[in-house]
Amino acid sequence: MTTFGNLSLASELETAIELARAAGAIIMNHYAQGTEVEIKGDDSPVTVADKDANELIVKGLREAFPDDAILAEESTDDLARQGYRRLWCVDPLDGTREFIDKNGMFVVMIGLAIDGEAKAGVVYQPTEDLLMWGADGMSGVVHNGEDIQHGVTACSTPLDASMVVSRSHRSSTVTAVAERLGIKNEKPLGSVGLKVAYIVMGKAEMYLSTSDRMMEWDTCAPEAILRASGGTVTDIRGEPLRYNKTKPNTHFGVLATNGPLHRPAVLALDPVCQERQWNITD
Repeated sequence: MTTFGNLSLASELETAIELARAAGAIIMNHYAQGTEVEIKGDDSPVTVADKDANELIVKGLREAFPDDAILAEESTDDLARQGYRRLWCVDPLDGTREFIDKNGMFVVMIGLAIDGEAKAGVVYQPTEDLLMWGADGMSGVVHNGEDIQHGVTACSTPLDASMVVSRSHRSSTVTAVAERLGIKNEKPLGSVGLKVAYIVMGKAEMYLSTSDRMMEWDTCAPEAILRASGGTVTDIRGEPLRYNKTKPNTHFGVLATNGPLHRPAVLALDPVCQERQWNITD
């Protein structure tokens, strides 16, 4: 069993891990039996597995931390959350398209933001029994019940780096930035959580999204884990991500790296930032 010693957020991590594993079990039951697919208003798919996992996690967090706010993908957003310092960001099934395609590239993500910053996170891939957690400058990766070595690479040369890219949402801007940096090795993956997990485990050095449609529940847990593992996460301008915004989307995209490659990536993204017409109200 994972132990957290004197970590200040140990109770939060323990609860999030328990709920992530329980949600994973529900998801795998649907995965084996099959489930109908609905299309939401933003044209993204949702299944009963998403909704059942969401209900379990939200209920569990409310019981364990009644004084905290919750922002969950399959729950109605209540802006009263902005009156709270602590906000749980929940993506019950990150990679619904991968779940539907039955390729295993989906995860459960539970993150905790405090005063607008990602502070703790859990990402769980139920098909592989792969668990990642991070908080207070410490992180862990557990596969089939066994702790495994992990850590970001020290790679500082883009030519030697690997970039994880979207399996289903290929961006011409991401391609252009990779070419500008000289990154040749790309690894297509499904969920955001898995992409960042590859950086945490030293299997890649960079992930980039220039989209403003990613949400706080997509980034909170992965950011907390990667930062606790020694990596760096910002928006594409190099500015910190902020949580508990009125509109909880990533206004300026996301850049996640091993650390040494972050500054070169931000510089390569400068033309994108100069060209983009930002229309930000929050």
